[in-house]
Amino acid sequence: MLEPTFDAPQSLALLRLGTLLHARGYHFVTPTPLTHQRVNQRPGNAQAKDLRDVFGWSRPFSDGTLDEEIVAAMREAQVLQPHAQGWISQVRFSSLGDELYAHSRFPTEESDAVFFGPDTYRFIRLLRDYLAHAHQPLRRIADIGCGAGPGAITAAQLRPGAEVMALDINPNALAMTAVNARQAGLYNLRVQHSDLLRDVDGQFDLIIANPPYMLDAQQRTYRHGGGKHGAGLSLAIFDTAMERLAPGGTLLLYTGVAIFAGEDPLLNAVRLSLHDTGWDWDYEEIDPDVFGEELHKPEYDQAERIACVALRLTYQPNQRQR
Repeated sequence: MLEPTFDAPQSLALLRLGTLLHARGYHFVTPTPLTHQRVNQRPGNAQAKDLRDVFGWSRPFSDGTLDEEIVAAMREAQVLQPHAQGWISQVRFSSLGDELYAHSRFPTEESDAVFFGPDTYRFIRLLRDYLAHAHQPLRRIADIGCGAGPGAITAAQLRPGAEVMALDINPNALAMTAVNARQAGLYNLRVQHSDLLRDVDGQFDLIIANPPYMLDAQQRTYRHGGGKHGAGLSLAIFDTAMERLAPGGTLLLYTGVAIFAGEDPLLNAVRLSLHDTGWDWDYEEIDPDVFGEELHKPEYDQAERIACVALRLTYQPNQRQR
């Protein structure tokens, strides 16, 4: 099933809104939810005063704060929501390089929220570094769990000759990716509903993923990684990639893992699966300590820390023994 087209009226209006913000020099780097909350709680930050307050910090605003052209685009895009203090935007726009990405407003409490944050920036740095040194032809690229689309869009920009597929089970994520891809001027990318790679055919030269990795009591799609320690989805992507990589193809997985007594359960599982298989792989800890505020929750009462990690796995022809 293909999702959604670029020419839906709501999508076109959201595209127009992003274009207007870009023309006005809008720029915003999205922080962690805890930082976002703390900044918004400071005195004087309850009400929006400018574009960054409305579309970055997700603060309510009163009539007259924004010009009529912006408000009209918001209304047409159906992202203008009444609020006790006037109005609030249902969408945020974050900067990544020269591009703007539409995604869900803060706080991301809805089960179908579309995430964008510090992990996104780390993931894209990892992807850019990989593509800068990758010499093998990349004809087909899949971004599993594309979210707002930064991975798929970056891959499509840096490999314009490739067919890039942005895959997600969340219709909101696919809609946002479609808008963000058009905003970036890309036409070699298509969005498609897929549970991992189950709804697409064939092999891929590059599979990328930045999946959710937290244990979320509400099991929100954008946040809940599943499994015993939140690594369930990361392991499912790992298993899927081993079956769907073309000869010489690579999985680039950026994710997070809870560390227990100095042990990384994701790394241990990968080692066990790859023992004596001949796959070429490496595993790196990108950031040793993120989301420390989660450690007070029962799900993490035995965890020492939560780390961001990267796995590169390459299929070497004639050596798959799994």
